[in-house]
Amino acid sequence: MTNTTWNTILETIKEHGIVHLTLIDPDPHKQTPKDAAQIAKLAEQAGSNGIMVGGSTAFGIIDETLQKIKREVHIPVILFPGNVSGLSRFADAVFFMSLLNSRTTYWIVDVQTLGARYIKQFNLEPISMAYLIVDPGGTAGYVGDARLIPRHKPEIALGYALAAQYLGFSMVYLEAGSGADNAVPLPMVEAVSKYLDIPRAVGGGITTPKEAAAVAASGADIIVQGTIVERTIREDGGKSLSNTIQAIQKAKQKS
Repeated sequence: MTNTTWNTILETIKEHGIVHLTLIDPDPHKQTPKDAAQIAKLAEQAGSNGIMVGGSTAFGIIDETLQKIKREVHIPVILFPGNVSGLSRFADAVFFMSLLNSRTTYWIVDVQTLGARYIKQFNLEPISMAYLIVDPGGTAGYVGDARLIPRHKPEIALGYALAAQYLGFSMVYLEAGSGADNAVPLPMVEAVSKYLDIPRAVGGGITTPKEAAAVAASGADIIVQGTIVERTIREDGGKSLSNTIQAIQKAKQKS
């Protein structure tokens, strides 16, 4: 299989220094599939480079959500599955992720074993991701039974990240939890970025252009935003998101 989506991400990092991904949770209590497609369309118009679809408690409407999103956007649509139920044949790729700091093997390797045949059957492009959840962790930390990485211990995050690189993962994702009050600490992003050779994604709690720019300047290659985009994009037509994307691109140019 040609790694079209991953190659596109790498090429964008090489060209612009940074990738922005918009995370949409296919949760009927938050928005309908039609609403999700509208969010995705506005995100693409604002400059986001890809759409992630998934969540820790997503269930039931993922196929319909993906089909509607795919009709509206031309950028890659990537699954971010919270479980096997988060897989679908209607995406371009899937972040095949392992929650390395979980207390249970289910989230490290067991659920991946259960889902692997579906990924092959659906002809999805797998992108191997080491998933690390940082305090406060939110729903993802609770559901994933994570030993949350302490905010004042960047060396622990670095150890996990280097282990992921040596194990052959394509990327590392540092996540503070969707809608977190505090994003991943900048010293932690800096520590991981200083020593890691594979792309670093950072998400959770990044709400303003200034915060996003600081994360980008600290070494992140991929910025993930979900909750803040879902809350604001239909109100302002994507203006806030566009400002954020411009800010992270400028931050990379200066760094």
